[in-house]
Amino acid sequence: MDALTALHERVSVPRLTGPAPDAEQCEQLFQAALRAPDHAWLRPWRFLVLEQPGLEQLGELFVQAARSDDGRLTDEREAKLRRKPLRAPMIIVAVSCRQPHPKVPAAEQDLACGAAVSNMLIAAHALGLGAVWRTGEMAYHPVVREGLGLADNEHIIAFLYLGQCQGKRKTLPELATADFFVPWAGPAAG
Repeated sequence: MDALTALHERVSVPRLTGPAPDAEQCEQLFQAALRAPDHAWLRPWRFLVLEQPGLEQLGELFVQAARSDDGRLTDEREAKLRRKPLRAPMIIVAVSCRQPHPKVPAAEQDLACGAAVSNMLIAAHALGLGAVWRTGEMAYHPVVREGLGLADNEHIIAFLYLGQCQGKRKTLPELATADFFVPWAGPAAG
């Protein structure tokens, strides 16, 4: 698949099944991530690759985090939290590793990590894989951050769920570029 086709046709695929991407596909995804734009070549990211049993352990971390907020979780809520990471055979946790730099603010470093995730989403589509970028409250929870071994300068940017598409890919409506891109001729006269 050529690059423009992958960019124009990519959609999130929330319904995933096994098998997980194989070693060759993973290498393609990883290489795509490392080509993301990055001011000053800081490479302000790292990626945790989870398959079984790591997916189950992530589910347990989600339960621990929720218990730390409310010790009286229902059995149903615990089961739901444990199942969340099992919605795909592989999850890549994208971690922004903010570094002090006089010309590259922390927000720009987070965006670079986000661009790496976006590159992996497009690469997954080009490889015929399904992928979806998820975050949610657990991405920001201190118990999850600590359980994944994040340092104080690190933040979760995405849980990138990967696998084989289960069912049909959704079709997205065509968007008119003129609704989002407009010429600008300078500040309005006041």
